[in-house]
Amino acid sequence: MLTVKYIREHTEKIIESQKKRGLDVEKQLHQILSLDFSKRSIQKKLNSIQAEINSRNSLIPQLIKSGQHKEAQDLIKKNSSLKKSTGQLSQEFQQNQKKLNNYLIDIPNIPHPEVPEGTTADHNVEIFNSGKIPQILNKALPHWELASKQNLIQFENGVKLSGRGFPVYVGKLAQLQRGLVNFFLDQNIQAGYKEYALPILVNEQSGFATGQLPDKEGQMYHIEKDNLYLIPTSEVPLTNLYRDSYLKESDLPIKMTSYTPCFRREAGSYGKDVKGLNRLHQFDKVEIVRIEKPENSSNALQEMIAHVKRILTLLELPFRVLKLCGGDLGFTASITYDFEVYSAAQEKWLEVSSVSNFESYQSNRLQLRYRDKHHNRHLLHTLNGSALALPRILACMIENFQDSTKLIIPKAVAEYTGFDSIEFSDS
Repeated sequence: MLTVKYIREHTEKIIESQKKRGLDVEKQLHQILSLDFSKRSIQKKLNSIQAEINSRNSLIPQLIKSGQHKEAQDLIKKNSSLKKSTGQLSQEFQQNQKKLNNYLIDIPNIPHPEVPEGTTADHNVEIFNSGKIPQILNKALPHWELASKQNLIQFENGVKLSGRGFPVYVGKLAQLQRGLVNFFLDQNIQAGYKEYALPILVNEQSGFATGQLPDKEGQMYHIEKDNLYLIPTSEVPLTNLYRDSYLKESDLPIKMTSYTPCFRREAGSYGKDVKGLNRLHQFDKVEIVRIEKPENSSNALQEMIAHVKRILTLLELPFRVLKLCGGDLGFTASITYDFEVYSAAQEKWLEVSSVSNFESYQSNRLQLRYRDKHHNRHLLHTLNGSALALPRILACMIENFQDSTKLIIPKAVAEYTGFDSIEFSDS
């Protein structure tokens, strides 16, 4: 969430930058500034009245002591009347603040100057491409057909148990997924990220702090009786560990990683893009999160990008990196890089990771600050990325590494599974 101070000082810059998202926020910003002016005027009146009350309160004991009881009673009555007016003003102040907050949460983060112009995913810019597109069998099957045929994934049983988007992994494919989770976590730990085991249900305040709430796209699973939400990513609980925190410079940077199941309703998803593992309601993901001083966050973002590149290289998968344009940028992100792996059997690129810098947008909601050596307080920057999401990695491994008799496991992952291939049955 943008701070009101920043909006006051950079109104025109914000209006211009939000055009990269295809948004015109001029009217909203002027409403925010008007409410802010009104709020500060009310606060000024409250301060003035309180000062007057305090002055009289200090005088009343002196009057009583000197026998001027009538004068003291007059001041007490005046203070009583003033206190009533402060109550009304305080109520007006709170109503004003609520309206102001409602406007503020509707303004997305400011796109970074490096974010490309554009309105749709077609305007994203490829900045890196690695690996050759594999030459696979003429009769290579998409993952949903091969995995079903070999009883590696039971889509029908997932529907029976829960519904579409909840697959059941079986046997060696379940072991492969578990091996991938451990491989990703170990790679992250070796890069300096501390592992956390986290709740997968969070309260409303946690969802708001990282920007998942209000849920404008209807993606969150909500447990109404307890007013808890199933997490869409472990970014939410990881980042919220530091909600309402003042950190020391010596605490920074903070680097965290976690494996969790994740849940998204994927409202409005349909067609071939949701087949098999391409788009699920429940999926496993390993996440990395960083909390950084503002001057270090750009370098931290590049380190995270290089880290995900390294993991994908070890997986021996062809991948590319895209810099998202303004129109494809997430609400809370300042800049985002998507990683896509090529699926040879589907003949398309599949997104497997997003790495984003939120700058101070989440920190303002989180009330996450640090004190510098001069004891000045500053909002921190937050960053996060998938390292990695499991379903599409599995899909691409099944589709790219299949031959006529088996599914070949990359060497780096075989160390975690205990086998280097999954043999196919003849049935």
